[in-house]
Amino acid sequence: MSKKEKIIVVGGGLAGSLFAVCLAKKGFDVDVYERRPDMRKDDVDGGRSINLALSTRGLHALSKIGLDQEILKQAIPMNGRMMHSIDGELTYQPYGKDGQYINSVSRAGLNRRLLELADENENVDLHFNHRCDDCDLEKNEVYFTDENGQAKTVKADYIIATDGAFSAIRLRMQKTNRFDFSQDYQDYGYKELEITPEEGGAFKMEKNALHIWPRGNYMMIALPNPDGSYTCTLFMPFEGENSFGSLKTDEQIMEFLAHNFADSIPLMPNVLEDYKANPVGSLVTVRCNPWVRGNFALMGDSAHAVVPFYGQGMNCAFEDAAVLDDLIGKHYPNWELIFSEYEKERIHNANAIADLAIKNFKEMRDLVGQEDFLEKKRIEHELCELYPEHYKSQYELVTFSTEDYSYAQAMGDVNDGIIETIKEKGLANRLSDKDAILPILQSAKR
Repeated sequence: MSKKEKIIVVGGGLAGSLFAVCLAKKGFDVDVYERRPDMRKDDVDGGRSINLALSTRGLHALSKIGLDQEILKQAIPMNGRMMHSIDGELTYQPYGKDGQYINSVSRAGLNRRLLELADENENVDLHFNHRCDDCDLEKNEVYFTDENGQAKTVKADYIIATDGAFSAIRLRMQKTNRFDFSQDYQDYGYKELEITPEEGGAFKMEKNALHIWPRGNYMMIALPNPDGSYTCTLFMPFEGENSFGSLKTDEQIMEFLAHNFADSIPLMPNVLEDYKANPVGSLVTVRCNPWVRGNFALMGDSAHAVVPFYGQGMNCAFEDAAVLDDLIGKHYPNWELIFSEYEKERIHNANAIADLAIKNFKEMRDLVGQEDFLEKKRIEHELCELYPEHYKSQYELVTFSTEDYSYAQAMGDVNDGIIETIKEKGLANRLSDKDAILPILQSAKR
């Protein structure tokens, strides 16, 4: 590109730092402003970071900046879910076909590497400890306060807001005419705990699985880390029986954990200290429309914060970046068309994955341990293996493809109908009977 326009990225988190690299590779001058200190020097995520599940959409975005294989080498493949019953019995569900898996990655580690890569570009300047206070959508100005309390006004040709679920840029957009916005909190919060490694760094549980303790109204999950530990996240209601609000004393905390997660407690020598020290995080879904006002555009959580129960928050934000990068490559210098196509492609998909993530919360905390659900998953898995050209599970479409999230959402209903038909016809144990199964698959509206 001959013209090096100046672009400001507000927010140096995962999506912002990745998109800054994409822009730099296209020749733009990029200034990244981040509210937090430089995380390459300071630990800024302690006790509030749900581990990330990197899958196909995120890997596709990372491949655009040549980082996918490097991150995969540091990641831990998770081939399926390992359910822990209250009695300690284990049940395993593969995520997809052989060779399909999601990847446990460190949020902080990935963010640091993206910042390093951004900093390697001469046309990228990183500014930390800059809180975004406001912006002027007409003047293309953004207003910050630096670490010394000094006000700063910056101006650019285009501004990309990746400043999170409580975005200051989006707040300004909300005050414009015909801007739709919703913010919905779950009644649940989360708290981070840790399963420590064996001496020497060995894993105390199955390494290549996402572990789930489903308990109906609450649950715990655990993702493996390269050092042999597991990042555990306890999800519970804020108030009521068996809630964060009801566990007040050390005795109440330990009695609750020991009763509901008995097999995990011997693996967590610091569980009481972790529980008391780590904060309770909240779970919010943010939706808005439009994502663009003038030369400002939203990306990632600032446009579509989702709850983490489909493992797609980061992947969806990275896909935003990949789509906008592709559109710049296709339509530059027509920014009006670029932004218009970006909105058209992404808003309905972001809304779809938001719905799916909320739906999957109930599945993870309750249904995964029920016999009917396990039978449904068995049928689904076999159909995927036996008829890959005719049947793809919703999970496969979301996690192991780059098909639209909205398409995956619609196909979930179609798939449910297929499985019900198979069960009604008494074919649940005759799935390899192609003469009986193929007509059902072929008649479904896909």
